[in-house]
Amino acid sequence: MNAYSTEQGNYTSTCAPGTTLPFQAINTPGCYICNWSGHLLRVPQDGVASCTPPGVSIVGTDPLFVTMVSCNPFIPVTKARTLAANFDVAICF
Repeated sequence: MNAYSTEQGNYTSTCAPGTTLPFQAINTPGCYICNWSGHLLRVPQDGVASCTPPGVSIVGTDPLFVTMVSCNPFIPVTKARTLAANFDVAICF
């Protein structure tokens, strides 16, 4: 499921586990998997305050995508692994 439109640059702010979106479009707290590396990202509420992009910037020529696996940024790692597997997202944690 994609929650963005690259032509218009529109991004949704709904919590939808299984959604794949560009890293810079993260605007909802939750637990995300980096599609380029399989690493786990925990984005707390204060990490997306004021609907701004995450406080971390990754610069490169290719867009980097993440997949939300849970609206809860603090789910246990074992649960995050299970959810990632349910969404067929490769993990490395």
